[in-house]
Amino acid sequence: MVIKGRFVDIPSKRIYPAEVSVLDKKIAGIRELDSNAPVPDNYICPGFIDAHVHIESSMLVPSEFARIAVIHGTVATVSDPHEIANVLGASGVEFMIENARHSPFHFYFGAPSCVPATLFETAGAALGSNEVDQLLARPEIRYLSEMMNFPGVLQSDPEVMKKIASAKKYGKPVDGHAPGLKGEDARKYIRAGISTDHECFTAEEALDKLSFGMKILIREGSAARNFEALADLLNEHWENMMFCSDDKHPDSLVKDHINKLCARAIAKNIDPFKVLTAACLNPIDHYKLEVGQLRTGDPADFIILKDLKEFEVLQTWLAGTLVAENGNTKLDSVGISSHPNRFDCDFTKPGDFKMPAFPLASSPYPWPVIEAYDGQLITGKYNGNIQPENGFWETDQSNDLLKIVVLNRYKKAPMAKAFIRNFGLKTGALASSVAHDSHNIVAVGVSDEALSLAVNAVITNKGGISLASDGMEKSLGLPVAGLMSADEGWLVASAYTDLDAEAKRLGTTLRSPFMTLSFMALLVIPHLKLSDLGLFDGDQFRIL
Repeated sequence: MVIKGRFVDIPSKRIYPAEVSVLDKKIAGIRELDSNAPVPDNYICPGFIDAHVHIESSMLVPSEFARIAVIHGTVATVSDPHEIANVLGASGVEFMIENARHSPFHFYFGAPSCVPATLFETAGAALGSNEVDQLLARPEIRYLSEMMNFPGVLQSDPEVMKKIASAKKYGKPVDGHAPGLKGEDARKYIRAGISTDHECFTAEEALDKLSFGMKILIREGSAARNFEALADLLNEHWENMMFCSDDKHPDSLVKDHINKLCARAIAKNIDPFKVLTAACLNPIDHYKLEVGQLRTGDPADFIILKDLKEFEVLQTWLAGTLVAENGNTKLDSVGISSHPNRFDCDFTKPGDFKMPAFPLASSPYPWPVIEAYDGQLITGKYNGNIQPENGFWETDQSNDLLKIVVLNRYKKAPMAKAFIRNFGLKTGALASSVAHDSHNIVAVGVSDEALSLAVNAVITNKGGISLASDGMEKSLGLPVAGLMSADEGWLVASAYTDLDAEAKRLGTTLRSPFMTLSFMALLVIPHLKLSDLGLFDGDQFRIL
């Protein structure tokens, strides 16, 4: 098979007419043609790579994720399975590896480094240094995934250091996760062996880490969006940068992927070869991936682009097979026979969401309130004057102070309750069993009745996202670990889109309310979060 077009030679920073020969799943040859040779007016380019993603956040099993990703020219992901590991442990990682085997897509999984993420929450499983070492010994496991316990690194915690030592023993890189870390602390964290970070939310922070030899990933997901803050760094630091989505919900994945980040970078007048180096080649070099780079002898993994401006993908090829064309996938769905999961909690009643006022409280009380930010995982601390009514603390819609709760889904336990602002709901409630990183049930709402209805819908489905208002509830079931659906990807995306639109009709102004909700229990991102054990101060690293 021979494919002709404008060949994008990224290392040489050249574009020229060429014909690419494919034989036995590999690139058999690349022949440069005369500059006036008649070739199709399109571009032959290496495929895109998402350098850090949690497949589970797409609410799709890996094989379904791949069916959608290929239409955007993505041929590989560096995938951290710590979401399912927090629910099911090593068996969850095994489920992801096994399902991924049914797809020609390149999935490269890491060994989750922080399960559970902290000791201030209840997860469904734990992976100690011995279990992490066993995972890293496997050829399918390519790296130690994001080391979120940066205080443990800085304090040389023995268990943390053993995990990093295991990665070094097997010659596998260690991913970082250190939002806001700068200066000497950042230097110490990096010197411990941490090689990447996808959590920078300012250029100043990213430059600081780059100066110490760390590689920086530009993240643009469904909730966390750092592209605008970091993209201009590609002009000088493209050789040490990559693109990633981190967490991408199904409706967002259907729209675009790494191709969109390339288009946005070009719109900023960044050199296309620098952009493509970050998008296509740097992850291969850093993680030693067996993904084709459009060289003779490489696997025949490549894409055909309409142009190098909008990055519209005309075709995607994996191992010499056409897997997507003109926005349509050619990969078949893979049925799964089992739905591994852990769910053991009772249904709720509206009275369970009551918050008794402190003894003798008869006036507003200065509560520490979680302040959600659109497009960010970090939260603020807001001192809210919560008004007691008839002996209970109640929501205050006039000041957008709503109840937020986290319910342990692994065993029967008391519910943690607090207040949050900036969700903007005028009525009803939202609930989800996608609640990073331990994936208990998190819910936010205006009334106790709506909160109970939304939470119970999640419990009924043994996982999912839901909303409720005025006695009505709608939900999307996620029976695979309470994180993923077993259904066809576009059906899941459509159902999610409907729920997202309904949530906005309830009043929320957040761009991605369910994704934002899922991070309100993520304790390793400052400043104020809620776990099933209580309100957590990420700066003091303690439960308030």
